[in-house]
Amino acid sequence: MFKNDIDPVVSLNIINKSWLRILVTLIISVVLVISFSKSYSTMEPKSDGSLEELTTHFNERIPVLMKDYSIPGVSIALIQEGRTTWSKAYGYADLKEGRKMTTDTYCRVESISKSVTAWAVMKLVEQGKIDLDKPVMQYIENWEIPESQFSVEKVTARQLLTNTAGMPLGDIFERYSPKDQIPSLKESLSKQAILIQEPGISFLYSNTGYNLLELLIEEVTGRNFAEYMENEILIPLGMDNSSYTWSEELNPPVPVGYDSKGNSIPVYIYPEKASGGLFASVEDIATFVGSGMTNDFQVKEKVLTSEIINKLYTPVVEKPGIYGLVFDSYGLGYYIDTLSNGKQSIVNGGQGGGVMTYFQAVPETGDGIVILTNSQRSWPFFGYLLSDWAKWSGFDSVGIGKIIWAQKALWIMIGLFWFIMLGQVWRIGEGLISGKRDFSPLSKKSGLLRLVQCSLSIILGAVLLWLINQDYLFVSSVFPIASAWLGFSFFVFAVILLLMALFPCTKDNLK
Repeated sequence: MFKNDIDPVVSLNIINKSWLRILVTLIISVVLVISFSKSYSTMEPKSDGSLEELTTHFNERIPVLMKDYSIPGVSIALIQEGRTTWSKAYGYADLKEGRKMTTDTYCRVESISKSVTAWAVMKLVEQGKIDLDKPVMQYIENWEIPESQFSVEKVTARQLLTNTAGMPLGDIFERYSPKDQIPSLKESLSKQAILIQEPGISFLYSNTGYNLLELLIEEVTGRNFAEYMENEILIPLGMDNSSYTWSEELNPPVPVGYDSKGNSIPVYIYPEKASGGLFASVEDIATFVGSGMTNDFQVKEKVLTSEIINKLYTPVVEKPGIYGLVFDSYGLGYYIDTLSNGKQSIVNGGQGGGVMTYFQAVPETGDGIVILTNSQRSWPFFGYLLSDWAKWSGFDSVGIGKIIWAQKALWIMIGLFWFIMLGQVWRIGEGLISGKRDFSPLSKKSGLLRLVQCSLSIILGAVLLWLINQDYLFVSSVFPIASAWLGFSFFVFAVILLLMALFPCTKDNLK
């Protein structure tokens, strides 16, 4: 036998220890993921159930989800054959004051405002006052789109409605207290309406583009936008608890918003109104969605003809940017989701400072759902409830339900990450106990590798610190629980890297 041969007994012990390490780390990783991830797969409604069965299911499910995702207040409405058949509010509009959320509470609906604004534009098209394909500057006097390297003269109303005008998103953090001095619409547009790509090239989600439509409406009608919307759209539709103008007289008052960290955000307003300035109750948004059903479910006369409403839902942009991961296309102010049963579904939603909103409807059948919350931790919440509604309505899934699958995939990734990290922690601990590792930060052994480990640890720590101090992170909004664990996982990984650099192996593993 050669001198360097390894004793079979030693080899067997090493193998047994390896399997033990793998087994223990696997069990701990699985327990961690199961403990902190949430699974509600057993809480599903019957596809052929009654409305009462669905609402009973929601009454059980919604409080559980609200607690798990720390959502203070929710209001929800269901639509059947174009009419609101059920609505209910849960939780609080203001935690500090103990003010309850109600179904008639004026909520900030954020980008749902765009769909309502689209109706106003199409009403002017129906009246022959606007041509969707003519340059908007033909209708606007005493203001011009700021010069850029792109063709500002080619911007049309259709492009603005479909987010293909090349306009930027806009400053989503430009929010004001109702008591502040607020810039005028033209002042705001002069600062933000600067093209960042050629008009008509591709989808580029833009609040600024819809705010330019606000100016277009004012110029064409000669009326204040909020007043025009109230008298020509909101009141005729029966949206009595809705307004594009904030007022202390709004009653019940607008809810306090809560960001992804649970911090309260007082009521605010934007300099513009068309893209996200509507305040409305959940029942009013349900009325609006119900009014847009394409079959004759509504007895009263509609604001728009069925022909014009169908144009709103006609796909213009296929796979609208990053939103194409969830929706199939974009029409005029609406996302379009083709359901598993082949029917077309219309969708819109929004989020702002501590606010998230969503509606989805099937115009052909008259079915729809509206959900308003005062929390930026609501995307998975929407995903679960919309999936429940879809199953109850007779189709398998909806686009936003992909968030739930993405969340599950993220938890699996976190579990695998922890499996690897715990295995390395075991190795480090084993090395310290056996004396194969010791505190030798200045050791020259594997110096380059340890320098990389130490540098990467510091960089990860700095990035995590920067992320923690951000007011808003998209991933925290979409995955509020899993993202926190992902951040913690990277922190642990940074610590492990630092330990590996400070406590290197100073002796051979096998002797």
